[in-house]
Amino acid sequence: MLKVQNLTKVYSSGKRAVDDVNLTVEAGDIYAFIGPNGAGKTSTIKCIVGIHGFDSGEITIDGNSVKENSRRCKEITAFIPDNPDVYTSITGMQYLNFIASITKLNPTRKAELVEKYAKVWELDHALGMPIGSYSHGMRQKLVLISAFMREPKLLVLDEPFVGLDPKAAFTMKEVMKEFVANGGAIFYSTHVLDIAEKLCNKVAIIKGGKIIADGTMAEIAKDKSLEKVFLDLE
Repeated sequence: MLKVQNLTKVYSSGKRAVDDVNLTVEAGDIYAFIGPNGAGKTSTIKCIVGIHGFDSGEITIDGNSVKENSRRCKEITAFIPDNPDVYTSITGMQYLNFIASITKLNPTRKAELVEKYAKVWELDHALGMPIGSYSHGMRQKLVLISAFMREPKLLVLDEPFVGLDPKAAFTMKEVMKEFVANGGAIFYSTHVLDIAEKLCNKVAIIKGGKIIADGTMAEIAKDKSLEKVFLDLE
């Protein structure tokens, strides 16, 4: 589903934020991407979703090159950054309608999925309210609805559990499991290692722009906790 080959990203300052990174995320995977602050997680993600260009390497999503067919890649990928911006002067439903219109969703299917996910995250009562009145957690739920209602093939998330209360975080995990069971793939960065250890089947650890460990969760963790593995590699 997602293949990153020899990816290198160098900023104008000369900093090599991503250094020859290789990753493969397949349909059915929940793939955790972990590392200390400044390790290159967000830079890698921004290259994957087309926000940043990159100096060398190749990224393909479902066989489509991010460089050569970026539009198709964006059609089949949903991305949620760690601090998503939303239009606070409109209502939650107006925001979802806006996302649906620019991504050309089928209106009937969109309505079904908005109803489903709004109930799942207990946001149905607030969709008629201005987003400016939402708490941080409610805004996070809204952008999650906007991503899942698109039924993408690949979901890319940067710290998706930040701002979610325990009940919403549990719901998020269940929705993620359902998503990959239906053939989707999830690639997400996180500092919440205990959730990643229980939820993900694969993991990569990045440090200084380089992948220093990757594989299945069983291969990486072995008889240790993921937290202990991470700290030992630090």
